[in-house]
Amino acid sequence: MKATFKKYTLNFKRPAGTSRGTLKTKETWFLKIEKDGNWGIGECGMFKGLSFDDVPEFEEKLQWTCDNITLPEEVLYDSLSNFPAIQIGVETAFKSLDSNNLFHIFPSNFYENETPISINGLVWMGDKAFMKSQISEKLSAGFKCIKMKIGAIDFSTEIDLLKSIRQEFSPLDIELRVDANGAFSTSEALEKLKILSDYQLHSIEQPIKQGQWQEMAQLCEISPLPIALDEELIGVTISEVKEKLLRTIKPQYIILKPTLLGGFKACDQWISLAEEQQMGWWITSALESNIGLNAIAQYTATKQNRLPQGLGTGGLYTNNIPAPLQVIDGTLQYNKKRKWDESVLNKVL
Repeated sequence: MKATFKKYTLNFKRPAGTSRGTLKTKETWFLKIEKDGNWGIGECGMFKGLSFDDVPEFEEKLQWTCDNITLPEEVLYDSLSNFPAIQIGVETAFKSLDSNNLFHIFPSNFYENETPISINGLVWMGDKAFMKSQISEKLSAGFKCIKMKIGAIDFSTEIDLLKSIRQEFSPLDIELRVDANGAFSTSEALEKLKILSDYQLHSIEQPIKQGQWQEMAQLCEISPLPIALDEELIGVTISEVKEKLLRTIKPQYIILKPTLLGGFKACDQWISLAEEQQMGWWITSALESNIGLNAIAQYTATKQNRLPQGLGTGGLYTNNIPAPLQVIDGTLQYNKKRKWDESVLNKVL
């Protein structure tokens, strides 16, 4: 058995605005394992500026992984605890190799029977006209749940956008989620949550920066709007600390990004802990290519979570790997009539 990796730069069709800046490109790494004439692939989609493993030695650790690919899979996985993006790449590549079908990662109705997964439509930050045009696009495309990034432009402008949606669509027509990416200060957060709650939102993701457990716990206790933890989970790798975090903060929801949390085993643990405490959850991609998105979507399907998931990122890039994944009427579907473009795969691998 041998393993190799290759870096690949994804180019956004249009700049993607977040409270941490505007993204034009996204680097990712593909891990390829070969054994007895078969091969498997996984994506190590480390997210610069956000991932726990955004460190100078990331590629050095990837090379170490390739050099030690013959270690028992569990031993290899555990040795990568500080590199969650490599963990999910290893998990996916081995599952890809073992399935005898390069892109069949998890058995599920999503893959076998093309059962759709309900997803939210993502609205990126930008000026009012740009955000409004995105909202119109998502509504026209049949989305019943819209997630809007907030915190980078004037708050009153963001409120005007939410107000305009609610004037036309009730909560029964459109579910609204907002994601602050930690943009609110602790002193202003509660007041802003009160204002946002007037628009009957489903939830807000990460209103204040991660690492402020007591402040976040107080917000979760008194907020008029359900709070979902996102960045708060990144870098928390020890099971006892995960449990302590949830018991301390007591959020209404947690959001699971497998690439940022250490793969599917890590997500299983988070889900188990959340359900023990009657907390809701959903799964979100983290700007992976279609290689990573395919694996995450198949995993998500096995969980049969009825909430809209955050898996609508496959169409963001000009040079994504063509795949059977399609967004139709606010759902992600695996259309077997479409094929993976292996000529492109051979170039990127």
